[in-house]
Amino acid sequence: MAKTVADLRLRVNGTEHALAEVPRDAPLLTVLRNDLALNGPKYGCGLGECGACLVLIDGKPARSCSVPAGGVEGRAITTLEGLHDPAEKLHPVQRAFIECQAAQCGYCLNGMIVATVALLRETPRPDDAQIRAALSHNLCRCGTHLEILQAVHRAAELMAHDEPLTPTQPLASLSPQAGRGSESPAPS
Repeated sequence: MAKTVADLRLRVNGTEHALAEVPRDAPLLTVLRNDLALNGPKYGCGLGECGACLVLIDGKPARSCSVPAGGVEGRAITTLEGLHDPAEKLHPVQRAFIECQAAQCGYCLNGMIVATVALLRETPRPDDAQIRAALSHNLCRCGTHLEILQAVHRAAELMAHDEPLTPTQPLASLSPQAGRGSESPAPS
């Protein structure tokens, strides 16, 4: 296999990019960050173990540190930067993570958000077990796991509504049960 190609063509966030002299086996993460200045995907472990570099390839989550850039020509690549609708400021998942304060250092956040988007496309109303399974390969060392669970449920709730996103309930009213379909309060 040749080490370089004259034009490596990548479709990232809906835009076609022609890149010259890029080694076909270069990690997609390196090309996204260094050549396209997309810093959503993070370099974590470099081994495809931590999830910080997660992107969507044809709508499916992939660890960009272990995907050769030459192997994704002609496929749709979506990074954190490409998730939002241009008419909206934030994707509903991004908004939910902010509302639920589901980040501390933020390093894992790219992968958590991208994995959540993929999960909610496949399973619009996941339960805790489905969320844990979908995010199990994304490492968070800060301990915001409960807030992340809340954020995924909140994102499912936001994505279930067709109306434009508007300010929602105060953060204090979000509980671990938020967004799980219990429409009426528990009897007292």
